[in-house]
Amino acid sequence: MTTPTDRVYSESHEWHKVDGDVVTIGLTTYAVDQLTDVTFVEMQEAGTEVSSGDSVGEVESVKTTSDIYTAASGEIIEVNEALSDNPELVNNDPYGDGWLVKIRISDRGTLDACMDAEAYDASL
Repeated sequence: MTTPTDRVYSESHEWHKVDGDVVTIGLTTYAVDQLTDVTFVEMQEAGTEVSSGDSVGEVESVKTTSDIYTAASGEIIEVNEALSDNPELVNNDPYGDGWLVKIRISDRGTLDACMDAEAYDASL
């Protein structure tokens, strides 16, 4: 799968897609391939304030449990509830229906440390 160019990427393999003052966060294909089959997803609740570098939840797979980090500071406004019953969406559609959490950004500058798709691919 080609790395989408409409978002930015963190060193810890999360993607961040900005739409106005909201950023949607998910896992990259690389991260999903390393995890293998995702069996459980647990994110912090809507209303939680987070800062760049904070864990916003965790993903459990047959191999390991991994924290999910945000590069964005702000308030969690939505969690992908579909993952409660269908955690495999993270594997099947990591850049679409497998998104994890949405944050209302309080400081867009926190995303400046992220990479574009080309730089992310080069880092792998």
